[in-house]
Amino acid sequence: MKKLYDLISKCKCGVYVHINPHRDTYKSVTEWIEDLFSMDLESEPEIPSEIINKMIADNIIIKIQFYPDTPLGFYRVFHYDLECAINLALACLDNK
Repeated sequence: MKKLYDLISKCKCGVYVHINPHRDTYKSVTEWIEDLFSMDLESEPEIPSEIINKMIADNIIIKIQFYPDTPLGFYRVFHYDLECAINLALACLDNK
């Protein structure tokens, strides 16, 4: 939980953690990701294939979207493990 609070404290704006959003619309992980790619006109989210495969196998989506500086600029992290997703989000901030 400490790392989540670290992420929140490093962001001037919102931090949103979505767990299994595909289940709210009765979609499979694959369908949800395909919809995400088709709606994201600016760029495809970068999700390594091994992460996608594990998300599908476990039927789990973890999505963290966070706004470090303004309400307009954001980062997104996708994973099947919450702790790993938080670590990736913190790494984004360390590398910016």
